[in-house]
This record gives sequence, structure tokens and C-alpha cells, in this order.
Amino acid sequence: MNPDQVYPPREDTCLLARAAISEAGESDFVLEVGTGSGYIARSLQESGIRVLATDINPHAVKAARLDGLDVVRADLFMGIRGPFDLVVFNPPYLPTGPEERIDDWLEYALDGGPDGRSVIRRFAEEVPCHLSPGGRVLILVSSVTGCEEVMSLFRKQGFQVDVSQKERVYDEDLVVLKCSLKTGG
Repeated sequence: MNPDQVYPPREDTCLLARAAISEAGESDFVLEVGTGSGYIARSLQESGIRVLATDINPHAVKAARLDGLDVVRADLFMGIRGPFDLVVFNPPYLPTGPEERIDDWLEYALDGGPDGRSVIRRFAEEVPCHLSPGGRVLILVSSVTGCEEVMSLFRKQGFQVDVSQKERVYDEDLVVLKCSLKTGG
């Protein structure tokens, strides 16, 4: 395992962890997609919440396992079965051009594609079939990614989208969106 290839906890991680702890109920089964260092999954687990974590990065998976977390190596939901009451995701959200690519495992935590929404788009399309009735999603996005555009992606999938938490960090706003599947009607 190479710790330099694992996304360390930063301001976005801490903001999403606070939102997840606030949102998760004691009987919820939570999936954290893209766990990185495992900070959020560990915070939930320490709060008594049952959590499964995933990451595409083998270095992150090994680090999280060494920390005692239940973690599976997966690309988003590939091979993952739910349903889950809450899905938490700190996606790669930085707009990245071909010349900015770093071509290593850490890139999976950072590279959001040309508009910062490439992975978010796939996630929004796939997450509904992994949620239990009444299930929710917490996803962290940045003002550089386009919060309204991300909200629109989830609304197109039938979600009610609200801002759960927001924090100004340096020259960007970090926003945790709470997405709930609309029921009935």
C-alpha cells in the first residue's frame, strides 16, 4: 500500500462527514462510495451506524481495511448489492483537462472530467436502484463543478434535491446536497 495514493481527509471530507453523521439514523445501512482514507465511514461506524465502504483505488481499500472498515474494491456500484438507506459520496469533482491528468491512483479521487461532473453523472444514474424506499443520498460538490447542474442531474433521476450543508473554503463553496427519491403522486 502506498499512502501517497490515498486521498487524505480535507475540508470537503470533514464537511461531508458532519452531514452524514447528522443524517444517518441508528438503524440505517449506509454505503460510502469512494471512501479514500475511510474517514467518513469510520466516523459513521464510531457513531454506531452500520456502514459498507467502497473505493476503486486498491491503496485506499487496503488502508481502510487496515483501519478495521468493511470495504470492497468497486467502481461506483459494480458488484455492490443493497439496498441502502443512505449513500454518501465525495466524488471527483474538479474539472480536469487532458493536460492536467496525473495518471496514478489518486487521480480517481480528483479527476471529474472536462466539466467536473463525469463521475457524478454516472453516479446519479446508477444510485436510485441501490436505495431502499425512503433512501437518501448525500453528495459533496463544489461551486467549481456547478451546483445547479449537479442538482439538475439528480432531479432528472426523480430526486428532490436540497442543500444540506455549505461551507466557503478558499475560493470555492463546498456544498453537501441531500437527494431524496420522490415518492407517490
